[in-house]
Amino acid sequence: MLLREDARLKEVVMIHSKFLGTTVVFAVVLAVTAPMGRSQSLTATAGSRNNKLGNIQHIVVIYQENHSFDNLYGGWEGVNGRANADSAHTIQVGQASAPYTCLLQNDFSLTSPPLLADCVDSTTATTFGSHFTNSPFQIDAFIPANTQTCPKPSQGTNALPPSPDNLPGGCTRDLVHRFYQEQYQLDGGKQDHYVTGSDAIGLTMGFYDTRALPLHSDGHPHYAILDNFFQAAFGGSFLNHQWLIAAATPTWPSAPAERHSIVDANGMPNNYLLYHATGPVRDDRLTVACPSPVAGLACGDYAINTIQPTYQPHGGGPQLPPQSGTTIGDELSMDGVSWAWYSGGWSNADGDVGSPGWTNGDGPTCSDPYSAPNPAYPFCPHKQFQFHHNAFNYYASFAPGTAGRAHLRDELEFIQLANSSAEACQLNSVSFVKPIAPNNEHPGYTSVTRGSEHVVALLQAIEGSGCAKDTMIVVTYDEFGGAWDHVSPPGQGGAPGVHDQWGPGTRIPALIVSPFLRGNFAIDHTQYDTTSILATIERLFGLLPMSSRDAAVNDLSNVYNAKQFGGDELDE
Repeated sequence: MLLREDARLKEVVMIHSKFLGTTVVFAVVLAVTAPMGRSQSLTATAGSRNNKLGNIQHIVVIYQENHSFDNLYGGWEGVNGRANADSAHTIQVGQASAPYTCLLQNDFSLTSPPLLADCVDSTTATTFGSHFTNSPFQIDAFIPANTQTCPKPSQGTNALPPSPDNLPGGCTRDLVHRFYQEQYQLDGGKQDHYVTGSDAIGLTMGFYDTRALPLHSDGHPHYAILDNFFQAAFGGSFLNHQWLIAAATPTWPSAPAERHSIVDANGMPNNYLLYHATGPVRDDRLTVACPSPVAGLACGDYAINTIQPTYQPHGGGPQLPPQSGTTIGDELSMDGVSWAWYSGGWSNADGDVGSPGWTNGDGPTCSDPYSAPNPAYPFCPHKQFQFHHNAFNYYASFAPGTAGRAHLRDELEFIQLANSSAEACQLNSVSFVKPIAPNNEHPGYTSVTRGSEHVVALLQAIEGSGCAKDTMIVVTYDEFGGAWDHVSPPGQGGAPGVHDQWGPGTRIPALIVSPFLRGNFAIDHTQYDTTSILATIERLFGLLPMSSRDAAVNDLSNVYNAKQFGGDELDE
């Protein structure tokens, strides 16, 4: 396979030198001084696991939404979960650093009433009663999966009071998950401002008992849990999808002044029930203008919070100018590696009439009753289609009419390919799978149960096919969704690991389904972040890193050295 041009190489190595020692930079230079094919790239760095990764022919990344590790997997056996959390990284404190007695709640199902107010808190300006002490609590003990709090597509994207008119699932309200807020919530690695820095206050400390879900019980024969995996960037879905495909933050040169955020002395851009800004604030799409009023906070013309793409499909609101940076898709295409981004609802949203997933007929109007209001045929997005989850659509190289556009497909096409792979695998070498909103587990508009069932269906389609023998499946989440986790991310409070001004942020769930794992249920404690997925793809197919981050993080190959939980050392 072809290497990037020399100019690109020099740029990467120069960036690396700011973050890495000369030994690592020298290794990068060695790796690119002579062209090498795929097998050679896998053996260029030592390690017994290389042979196992070298047997992989297909990588599938299933990208779910908005949960921290402790929120979702923190009760699983053998992991660094909630049982390992000390009080210093658990007890939540107020703006003045005084610990709360109770957790104030504003989710319809968690307030008092209807729950008994048997905890009284006088640490804030207003005394309040709550059913919850200042500690993690099990959400599904109070909002079971059959509780009808989930909105229908016509009802918006936030949970509702229990009613027979709503959908079951046990949905909670949404929680804020934005760039500057998360950094305040992390509090330099103390992990004690999640409540104070959130619009959802006490809900941030909730968790689910997911051990009864099919993903846990059905997955044990062949997967590994990664319990030290962090979201690449602080904040929400938009930015972390960008880091998944480009390991970089998008830019808007000479952006309007009103698009820049304004933060107070604590780095916060907003007011919440338990947080009162110390000065003027504005919670917008871009970083604060330089110089930053708070040391260490990113500033400039960078897009950090949800913003719309220029190209269809897009929603209302400000649009980010087309990006020209390099993505993993560009690199794969340049080296002739087959790949695609499969998004649930894409054919309808993109106007791909007749393609897999298209449900809106021959026009002249959008006939699917779940289409968004007032669509302009053939652009017929689902009412809950999330435009900012489709990261490649922000780049000029994937604009409508370009060759790159053909790589943006509907999730149904991926499912059809998997189902047609009974003997020979029909999947692309690299597949990114992005489920549509009702299946992605995002708090507010869907549930953990429904999302988990969808993931299991995807896994079964792959594992029941001819792809199972040589496919590595990565199931992870874009970001924490506003939920607490007890492990300090790299760079927070001196926690070791690769980091920069963009992240990593909160620890998130991740698991790998693959042949060649050591045992039935392995646990990998290696430190990773979202860009480790890119590093794995780059290593497997002999590609150069796109930034200093994916050059420096661990790729996922160490999972093949992870030991089976509760078992003896296994043979290679």
